[in-house]
This record gives sequence, structure tokens and C-alpha cells, in this order.
Amino acid sequence: MSRPYAKLPRWIDYGLIPLVNLVVAFLVAGLVVLAVGESPLQAAVLMLRGAFGYAEGFGFTLYYATNFIFTGLAVAVAFHGGLFNIGGEGQAYIGGLGVATVALSLGAILPWWLNLPLAIALSFAFGALWAFIPAYLQARRGSHIVITTIMFNFIAASLMVYLLVGVLKPVGSMAPETRTFDVGGQLPKLRGLFELFGFNLGGAPLNVSIFVALAAAFLIWLLIWRTKLGYEIRTLGFSPRAARYAGMSETRLIVVTMMISGGLAGMMALNAVMGDQYRLAIDFPQGAGFVGIAVALMGRGHPAGIVPAAILFGMLYQGGAELAFDMPAISRDMIVIIQGLVILFAGALENMFRPGIGAAYQWVRFRTEEPAGASVGEAK
Repeated sequence: MSRPYAKLPRWIDYGLIPLVNLVVAFLVAGLVVLAVGESPLQAAVLMLRGAFGYAEGFGFTLYYATNFIFTGLAVAVAFHGGLFNIGGEGQAYIGGLGVATVALSLGAILPWWLNLPLAIALSFAFGALWAFIPAYLQARRGSHIVITTIMFNFIAASLMVYLLVGVLKPVGSMAPETRTFDVGGQLPKLRGLFELFGFNLGGAPLNVSIFVALAAAFLIWLLIWRTKLGYEIRTLGFSPRAARYAGMSETRLIVVTMMISGGLAGMMALNAVMGDQYRLAIDFPQGAGFVGIAVALMGRGHPAGIVPAAILFGMLYQGGAELAFDMPAISRDMIVIIQGLVILFAGALENMFRPGIGAAYQWVRFRTEEPAGASVGEAK
């Protein structure tokens, strides 16, 4: 049996350890860049400049980060309940159907600010319902949540293809997508807001759904750490036996936790479908459901960590695209390798440096407390 890790201060657990993992990931990525004959330092500068160096790039970074906030929160909620929701991609797909239902039916009738709450509700409901079946199978039949959610990703993708190729595709169109939403089904961009501060977002699709994502992060913090339900979810994740002993319904908590998680993943469609493309198209999640796993791990399952982790991965997406353009020797596939290294060290190897950092902290703490103890003994 492995020995449990010693409890460390929050600034180490939530700050120093993720930072060390990130630095090591980028050092290893630098070796990959060096192997193709390019300067790692120059590549880092180009990536940062592409993500944060001008307003349009920063807008794209925040646009990608919005997707990852939703999916990162979805994975984190499941983590707190001891569940591994790997089905965020499929839940986002089905959430897109909820968004499209509102935008297609009410886009020509109601303004966007009335359609937005309806789209939030339906995207959450559709994503939650898609997560309900794997949750029920886990709670009542013992089917592993990882296996069932992966399977439901493929089912959701196949269902989307069927709907967009036949049912929802406009007559005479060859593209597998719905018609363009009317103006009431389109979320406004934030160009005007940034222009007040002298910044031009250009073609960046950053829209008001980023505020929905930030509000969701705050509400999840309230739910998990300030409500009875959140306490029950964390108890289930920490010890299912203790939860059962306390009289908590394990079946109810598994189902509720997964439905909240699926609903958050479904809300990711607000940004891509209603805020950018203005239509429902195939493959709009673009892997955001899987990136959310790394975001949740790097953010330690806390909204205060998930938001900056999402911005980091938004930087990797946007800065990586700029890097591949400015450094032809670094292909798009190499950018995926760099992203994978960050996921590797932030996720699978997140505890690799914890024992060493913990031992160093205990040593420093012992050395700083030893003189005080010695002076007390001398006084006696």
C-alpha cells in the first residue's frame, strides 16, 4: 500500500507544485524545439506574443479559455464526487442541440439577452440528461463511469452527424450544419468593450459567454464549499463508506454530481455555437472536453485554479497557432506535442515532484523552528 502524502500548505499544494510541473513541461518542450534546430527561447517569445502581445491574439486566447473553463469545471465537479467524467466532449455536443433549439426557434422573435438565459438552461439540461444514463449505470449497475462516458462521446458524435446531415440541414445545402441563426440567436462580441480601452479585437470571436463562464466558476465554488450538497459530494469523493454511514444516498449523489458535471460541459456550446459560429456544425467542441481534464487537474479542482489554467491552455492554442505560422520548422503536430507535455506533467505526473518538495519544506520548517526550541531549552 502506498504511503499517503503529507499535508502541505495551500500555497505549495495549489501554487508551487503546479508551477514546478509547468516549468518542467516547458523545459522538456524546449528540448523538442531544440531538436528541430530552432531556439526554444525565441519560440517561447513568439508563443507569448501571439497569445498576449496584441489585442486580437489576446481575444482568441480568452475565447479558447472560455471553452476550457466550462469543461474544466465539469471535470472538477465530478472529481470532487470521486468520479471521472471523460464524456465532456459528447455532453458539449448534446448541449449544442439545446443552444440550437433556442437560437433556431426564437432567434427571430426574442433579443439575444432574453434568449441567452433560455440557451443556458437548455444547454445545461441537455448536457445533464446526456450524463444521466452513465451516472445511473454507475450508481445502480456498477458500470464504470469512464467506459460509459467514452462510449457516449461516440454516440453523441454519431447522433450529431445524423441530425446535421439529414434532419437539421437546410434544404438545398450540402454542408452538414444548420442554417445561420437570426440576430436574436447571436451573442454579441466584446469588441465595443475593448475599444473603450483603446484595444481592437479584430476578428477575435470573444463574446459575452465569458461572463457566463466566470459566473459558473463562482457558483461552483459556492456549491462545492458552501452548501450541504457540496459537502455531501466531497464526502462521497473522499470516502463512499463514510457517506453511506452518515446516511447519504450514494445513488442520488452520483446521479446529481454527474448531471451537474454534464450540464456544465453542455454550456460550453454557448461560446462556440451561439457566440462564434452562429450555427450548429459538426465537431464544434474541437477537443475542449478532453482539455478540460488537464485544466481541472492543473487547477486542483478549484475554480480559482481552473480559470488561470484555462487561460494557460488558451495561450497554448492561440500562441501555438502563431508559433507554427512564424516558425515553419515547428509544425502544428509539434504544437500538439507541447500541449501533450503540459497535460502529461500537469495530469499524469502531477505528484512526481510532491515528495521532494514536501521533504524540502519539512526540512526548512525543522531548521527554522530548531533555534527557537533550543533557546527555550537554554532558558530553562
